[in-house]
Amino acid sequence: MRAHLIESFSEADYLAFEENSPERHEYVAGQVFAMTGSTLRHAALALNLGTLLKAHLKGSPCRVFTTDIKVRVARDQAYYYPDIVVTCDPRHAELTPDQRVVEAPILLVEVLSESTEGVDRREKMFSYRKPPSLKEYALISQAERKVELFRRSGDVGWEQRLYDATDPVDLASVDLVLSMDEIYDDTGL
Repeated sequence: MRAHLIESFSEADYLAFEENSPERHEYVAGQVFAMTGSTLRHAALALNLGTLLKAHLKGSPCRVFTTDIKVRVARDQAYYYPDIVVTCDPRHAELTPDQRVVEAPILLVEVLSESTEGVDRREKMFSYRKPPSLKEYALISQAERKVELFRRSGDVGWEQRLYDATDPVDLASVDLVLSMDEIYDDTGL
């Protein structure tokens, strides 16, 4: 979630600043944006989906990361903190203490908030589609049982799939079908 613009930085300055900052910040072409906190429902949805993905991908070459891992979109000189990132990049097969960035995601998930929904739907959606590794981008509503999934179709196309209330959610990028009950477990929805 974004709060406000801090100041202009180079990528190297941003990474050094972010490493020592107690708060998280996103970076887009020299502009640094402070992140705000989230709701308990937001956190529960991200935890539910992250847990389900981790269990499903156990033993595979893919890894699941949540909230505190940056995704770099080199073509936009941008670093974002998606709620969930899945990568099968061999650079992350063995984790080291200095790894903080994923550059080859296959699945990105954002839990929508009133304050960030516009950015998630416009800026991030446009930027997230650029890494050739990305196969799917999911938007999870925290206002109702609803998932919007954008799936790469060919070299440049994207398909939108809408899942409501009781529809099973097909995450083809990781070969996983989830029920809305699993995603929204213990969230009050």
